Amino acid sequence: MSTPSDNATVPTGTLSGGNGAVEARFYQLIAGELKLRAAQVANTVELLDAGNTVPFIARYRKEATGKLDEEQIRAIQERIRYLRMLEERRQTILKSIAEQGKLTPELEAKIRAATRLQEVEDLYLPYRPKRRTRATIAREKGLEPLARLILKQELTEGDPLAVAAPYVNPEKEVHNAQEALAGAMDIVAETVSDDADIRKTVRELTWRRGVLRAEARDPKVRSDFEMYYDFREPLKRLVPHRILAINRGEREKFLRVAIEMEEAPVLAAIERRYLTNPASIFTPQLKAAIADAYRRLIAPAIAREIRHELTERADDHAIQVFARNLRALLLQAPVRNKTIMGIDPGYRTGCKVAVIDETGKYLEGETIFPHPPQSQVFEAKTILRRLIDRHGVDVVAIGNGTASRETERLVAELIREIREQGGREVQYVIVNEAGASVYSASPVAKEEFPDLEASMRGNISIARRLLDPLAELVKIEPKHIGVGLYQHDVNQKKLAEALHAVVESAVNLVGVDLNTASASLLRYVSGLTQRTAENIVRYRDEHGKFRNREQLKQVPGIGEVAFQQAAGFLRIPDGDNPLDNTGIHPESYPATWKLLELFGIAGDQAAWRDLRRRIQQEGISLAELAEKIGVGEPTLEDILANLEKPGRDPREDMPKPMLRSDVMDLEDLRVGMVLQGTVRNVVDFGAFVDIGLKRDGLVHVSQMADRFVKNPHEIVSVGDIVTVKVIGIDLERGRVQLSMKS
Repeated sequence: MSTPSDNATVPTGTLSGGNGAVEARFYQLIAGELKLRAAQVANTVELLDAGNTVPFIARYRKEATGKLDEEQIRAIQERIRYLRMLEERRQTILKSIAEQGKLTPELEAKIRAATRLQEVEDLYLPYRPKRRTRATIAREKGLEPLARLILKQELTEGDPLAVAAPYVNPEKEVHNAQEALAGAMDIVAETVSDDADIRKTVRELTWRRGVLRAEARDPKVRSDFEMYYDFREPLKRLVPHRILAINRGEREKFLRVAIEMEEAPVLAAIERRYLTNPASIFTPQLKAAIADAYRRLIAPAIAREIRHELTERADDHAIQVFARNLRALLLQAPVRNKTIMGIDPGYRTGCKVAVIDETGKYLEGETIFPHPPQSQVFEAKTILRRLIDRHGVDVVAIGNGTASRETERLVAELIREIREQGGREVQYVIVNEAGASVYSASPVAKEEFPDLEASMRGNISIARRLLDPLAELVKIEPKHIGVGLYQHDVNQKKLAEALHAVVESAVNLVGVDLNTASASLLRYVSGLTQRTAENIVRYRDEHGKFRNREQLKQVPGIGEVAFQQAAGFLRIPDGDNPLDNTGIHPESYPATWKLLELFGIAGDQAAWRDLRRRIQQEGISLAELAEKIGVGEPTLEDILANLEKPGRDPREDMPKPMLRSDVMDLEDLRVGMVLQGTVRNVVDFGAFVDIGLKRDGLVHVSQMADRFVKNPHEIVSVGDIVTVKVIGIDLERGRVQLSMKS
């Protein structure tokens, strides 16, 4: 495929986005915002417009983009989408105003110069077709000339009622001068309200000096929102999780919420623009119309806008938090070469137990009741011991839901008894079970285990989450994996898009074994869809294992484009071509073989790992070598990295899950005790850490480091193993405060 050169000039031809000159201006704007070169932006947009996926561009088009990463490419994608939408709206508005015969060169210039949708809409407001308003009715009564007189402020002598008298017209329901004056003031109020500059001024003042006020609808009613029953905070200081909490409290009818703004500075700002002649006889009427414009028209509209923007910002922030946590969860290190027992804890219906082998194959399942009476507990231990001995279980994965800690206690006791009797070494770990019940009732689960009950499928999922978190979690809608902040309250379309991008990124970063991956995993591979993923699995079932990447082209639905996008992310560990087990793209195979032949090691795979060191020892320039084999330097760098570690799983660098063999009670804790724990969730105000208790302890953001920490994600991620010190214990509420400070 031909790709734009990194040094290319910004394209001025028409792309899928529209007019070339306009697009070029967008590239310059985005480049300035993201601190990139315009050519990088242009090349990236061109690749996106051609249907290339973000992971593919980031991995295999580094020469074109100047080595932009996925985050930068997605930022460009999001911004160009917004600017194109803005341009489309701009053209619609210009056409509408022109058709009304009211488009002046000055207005057109302002609309074309606007870089935000809100600015464009403000400029369009006076020309937007309106429903019947008080001002519309007043115009129909012939009162617009009187309104213009009030706005001009030229009359300095006389009585306003006398000036209004000629506009009395009983046939049009203007019965006296007072009514005429009142109607004209409605027109003036709407004129002030429609002024884009006034809207901008009021908006800025409100953001700067406004306050969000929340109060209880009924102070006597207990709820989760009591801290907001009498709450006031400046808009500029509101943090996202408070906004989302207040929104939920309002939605659930516990709170009344409003934006409060002192009137005086706003009215003064509007009067400075509109009161040009204090000696005018209409000054009192003009002031009254300005106050009416603000109170009745501008303030409610600005309040709605600000509430909407606050919510959007909070949504975006919450989605980012969820996305980061999800990525960390998906990229947790797999526990390889272990036989795993999964336990889905429960009281009434008991705990479901399943054993899987090293490949994730289901071996056997049971139901136990590990709760009093003692005879039931003894039977539960007997069943678990039998399964452990029969299948050689190495690790027990316990879901973190209801009865989790009671189950943990039983397992810890059993492990101790096995150890004391000289049995095999067994450990356990608490696993995040969020979404397991969703998976167990899904079509994917039914297809995998058609003969098992839904309740039994969930604990297989828990066990597999330890074996390979990524391969298992992709079977569940991302929003059901509980590592977020108000994920059910935010914009669901945005959330779904962001989380799909996270899963897609994680899957393509790790790479997928073409011969073992499920359709659920394959569908996230660059260039594949649910249909083509299912076709791959069907082809594999019918024809046996893939021997090389080229065979992909025989799968229905996978043409040249899909192959190009997907091939580099699919691995074949024991295939015909050793390069098929690397992240090297087939389009770079000729260059790779040429490189290996240059050093005489094409047939010696063991020597591939030392190729970079040999190049350095011989003092060969990478730029010169890249030119010789016909690729760019970034591609050569990637080729060398893949030859060093073929089939490498980047998750190997991630912290391994913390395995335990004993249990701890809240009563065992002492202030000052130092422990190790696993980070379960990261939110704005800190991180929740599993230290082996019923409830996770909280490391508040102020206790994360010996320096000021603005964002907890700078310090920890989900799945990290951290050392913490106990600094507070609340036995009554079962809460533990932790510190990571040295």
